[in-house]
Amino acid sequence: MNARTEPAQATPGGIARPPLVRELLLVAGLFLVYKLGRQLATGHTAEAFRNGHRVWDLERAVDLPGEGSAQSLLLHGDTLAHIANTYYATVHFPATAAFLIWLYLRRPAHYVWARRVLAALTAAALVLHLLFPLAPPRMLAATGLVDTARVYGPSVYGPPQTDQLSNQFAAMPSLHFGWALMLAIGLIVATRSRWRWLWLLHPLLTLLVIVGTANHYWLDALVAGALLGLALAVIHLPHRSATTAGRVREKLVPAGETAAGENVLVGAGR
Repeated sequence: MNARTEPAQATPGGIARPPLVRELLLVAGLFLVYKLGRQLATGHTAEAFRNGHRVWDLERAVDLPGEGSAQSLLLHGDTLAHIANTYYATVHFPATAAFLIWLYLRRPAHYVWARRVLAALTAAALVLHLLFPLAPPRMLAATGLVDTARVYGPSVYGPPQTDQLSNQFAAMPSLHFGWALMLAIGLIVATRSRWRWLWLLHPLLTLLVIVGTANHYWLDALVAGALLGLALAVIHLPHRSATTAGRVREKLVPAGETAAGENVLVGAGR
C-alpha cells in the first residue's frame, strides 16, 4: 500500500495517528491560505493608520502600560535588541512546526486537537485582519517608538509599499502571541512533568518581543488570547469512551485494579 492508503500506525495508547501525507497536505494548505489571506488585506494604508491611532488612544484611555515600557528593556544595548529581532523573525514558525511534529509522533489525539485549535485561531485572525487593517506601532510617529528591526536588524519586512511577501497592516490579533500561547497550553496539557509550566515562558517572552520591537500593541496580544480562549472553549480534547478505555487498561493493569467506567484522556500521561 502507498502512504495515502496504508493504515496509520497505532500508538501504545491505542490511538492511530492521522495519515502523514494527508496531514502534510492539510498543514501546507492552511499555510497557503494564511499567506493568501494576509495578501488580500493589503492596500488599506489610510484605514490601517487611522485604526492604529484609535488603538493607541484606546490603550491610553483604559490606562494600559505604554509599549515604550517594554521597548525600554530592549534598548540597553544593540545586542539585546538584535536578539529580540532575531527571535521575532526566526522562532514563530519553526517552534509551532516542532510543536505539531512532536504531538503527531507522541500524542496523536492532542495533535488533532491542537491542529484544529490553531486552524480556528488563524482563520478568525485572518477575518479580523481583513475587517480591521491595523498599522503596527513602529509605523506611527505619535507612539515615539523605535523600529528596532530597521535600526538594529534583522528585519523580516521591506518597505510597506513594495513588500509583496507579507501584510504589514495585519497587527491585530497577533498570531505570534496566539500561536506561542497555544504551544504552551498544548504542551502543559499533553505532558505531566513538574516543569511543564515553564512552557509559559515562551508566550511571555514572545509578548515582550512583539511589543518591545514595536511590531504589536498590547491589545493585539489581548485579542489573540481572547480568540484562542474561544477556540479552546469550542474545540475540546477528545476522550476515549469508557468501553475503549477499559479494553486498553485491561492489557496494562491486572484485573480488579481498574475503576469501572473511568474515562481516560487520550494520549495523556505518557
